[in-house]
Amino acid sequence: MDASLPDLLTRIAAALERLAPPPPAPIDLGAAEGFVWQPAQGRLQPVPHIARVPIDLIRGVDQQKQIVLENTERFARGFPANNAMLWGSRGMGKSSLVKAAHAAIAAEVRADGIGPLKLIEIHRDDLRTLPDLLNLLRGRRERCVILCDDLSFEREDADYKALKSVLDGGIEGRPANVLFYATSNRRHLMPRDMIDNERSTAINPGEAVEEKVSLSDRFGLWIGFHNCDQPTFFAMIEGYADAFHLPVEREALRAGAIEWSVTRGGRSGRVAWQYIQDLAGRLGVKVSTLPE
Repeated sequence: MDASLPDLLTRIAAALERLAPPPPAPIDLGAAEGFVWQPAQGRLQPVPHIARVPIDLIRGVDQQKQIVLENTERFARGFPANNAMLWGSRGMGKSSLVKAAHAAIAAEVRADGIGPLKLIEIHRDDLRTLPDLLNLLRGRRERCVILCDDLSFEREDADYKALKSVLDGGIEGRPANVLFYATSNRRHLMPRDMIDNERSTAINPGEAVEEKVSLSDRFGLWIGFHNCDQPTFFAMIEGYADAFHLPVEREALRAGAIEWSVTRGGRSGRVAWQYIQDLAGRLGVKVSTLPE
């Protein structure tokens, strides 16, 4: 055999190693309390400061708040818990509630010496990579809440099928240390006209519709959020005003809130927060970040 052949093979192997992409860095869930999944790099990007409101400032959704808190606490303490879909009116605090509940329960279990609870955000367009994320998290001691905000589908694409498979559990099943929360403005995650079209054109309308709504059925908890009335809107406004110590009389605060809601075309937690931002700016009070 040619004596130069081993050297040639060694050089070829070294060249192939240089061309191969580097292996992904091991994930460090101790780097932060929150992360964003970046599938292209196969890594979790730490979030130094999660944008969220304290749980006590979320008003008008007391029943929903209690359900999310109890479900999250059971999960954090190692007991059975359900994947949850928070659906309903825009701006009523669906994603804010998930983030606030995570903060409250993470602090509670940390004080009790129980393992850490992490929050991981996955973008709707990255759902097809959800199985890869679950494989990274499977078997770790940290318990992780995965949040997909503003979830909806226009058709049964790869993301739809990936999420459906994960919620079903597949052969491996959902990791015991992972819980999935989603928020959506649509109860069944798909446009109503798409469901109606299936009903009118399918050979078996009932089966077609059942297939379209089957994804949302796979969430153990459905938590509805609805438009708030004026007293609830006032409670939201006053809660923010008290938290930031805004120097304004109650009557003036409420009068301004009514005018603001009329110009915005409705009442919601988001509208309340936008009003407080505007009012605080006019009063010269800095509220660029919410109090913890």
